[in-house]
Amino acid sequence: MRAVLQRVTRARVVVDGEVVGEVDPPGGQALVLLVGVARDDGPEQVAALVRKTAELRVLRGDASAVDAGAPVLVVSQFTLQGDTRRGRRPSWSAAAPGDVAEPLVDAVAAGLRERGLEVATGRFGADMAVELVNDGPVTLVLDV
Repeated sequence: MRAVLQRVTRARVVVDGEVVGEVDPPGGQALVLLVGVARDDGPEQVAALVRKTAELRVLRGDASAVDAGAPVLVVSQFTLQGDTRRGRRPSWSAAAPGDVAEPLVDAVAAGLRERGLEVATGRFGADMAVELVNDGPVTLVLDV
């Protein structure tokens, strides 16, 4: 599982002109988690990503999302599994098919909620517009 974690002041996902997920906390500290699921990912990778996202100290004051009560916007993004090492066209062969990936992305969101975090999501498989204000900027790649 590969993810991109961004510290943001606010973010939202729009599908067909409708806001389907949004984080806009009063204190201006939130996270966006873009999640790319690989073919061989499962519950172990979900648990590791949930733990890392909830506990990584990337917010102001060296705080984690759990420490600060920061909301998280979780968005599926299969293109994170793209392989660009050869040629000019990415290979998507490492990406899990939708019927495998969707429940794992849902499990990441559920795991973060179980940690006490407010979680918003995009819409799996949709053509999404992700709008965000990166804070810092802080952007990290998480491979679990």
